[in-house]
Amino acid sequence: MQTTIKSPISFSGKGLHSGAAATVTVRPAGAYHGIWFKRIDISLGDRLIPARWDAVNRSPLCTKLENAAGLSVSTVEHLMAALAGCGIHNALVEIDGPEVPILDGSAIPFVRGFVQRGLRRLSAPVMAFEVLETVTVTDGDATASISPSDTLRIDFEIDFVDAAIGHQQKSLVMNNGSFARELCDSRTFCRQADVDAMQANGLALGGNSGENAVVFDGDKVVSPGGLRHADEPVRHKMLDALGDLALAGGPLLGHYKGNRAGHSLTNTLLRKLFATPGAVRMVECDASMVARLPGSGLVWDEIPQVA
Repeated sequence: MQTTIKSPISFSGKGLHSGAAATVTVRPAGAYHGIWFKRIDISLGDRLIPARWDAVNRSPLCTKLENAAGLSVSTVEHLMAALAGCGIHNALVEIDGPEVPILDGSAIPFVRGFVQRGLRRLSAPVMAFEVLETVTVTDGDATASISPSDTLRIDFEIDFVDAAIGHQQKSLVMNNGSFARELCDSRTFCRQADVDAMQANGLALGGNSGENAVVFDGDKVVSPGGLRHADEPVRHKMLDALGDLALAGGPLLGHYKGNRAGHSLTNTLLRKLFATPGAVRMVECDASMVARLPGSGLVWDEIPQVA
């Protein structure tokens, strides 16, 4: 059955790029509502923004959603990954600013909060998108594809000149609590030179390598405390991919492969998937299918503890 969160929960912090303080409150919603954002700092006009692939205003640095009236909310990917990874299908996300707070740079604060609140089952079947044909997109040396699968599987590969990152590759099936257990604590990361360049151009104003990001400089991990996983960067890219794929508008049954892919390319993939006749269809999930979706099999004791 479809789910929602049992009771409202709030998260406060600053935006990674804007540096602006914001609070998001995730509220229960009814069946077939899906995930919507609501800008409560705006008093006039259309304040609702759909968490859907066709509402993405594509950016290489984060995932930004925008409604027809031009109202936007950015850096939604970690929150979307947590909602998908916890198996939450319906929620209203109220926010009092233009950017979701970055918190510690991962999705674990959201995951722990959602699991502590608990989920409520709704009287409606889960509807999922089943991929029927392989779709591939490229941008220079970056590629992303999705092909038929009876579950959601994510494969990701990255290759950086920085020795502290280098070549990393990982593959996971997104059921049996694997997102919460393997990916949700992995933080956003960047190179020191990129941080300097972004901040010089008025971006990453809320970035702090000790609080909400992992910063690499050549063969060094600049951030105090080091890494949470030896392959934390590729794990975080998989976290981002799950959040961006959650903008399909429902769970996906497909095998996603990303090679140096980012937010914009994954959105391009979704756009091509839904624009290709016969490539995807909506299906009603029975119990066995639900058990293969993200969020199934999540166990509190398997969620990582972080400082």
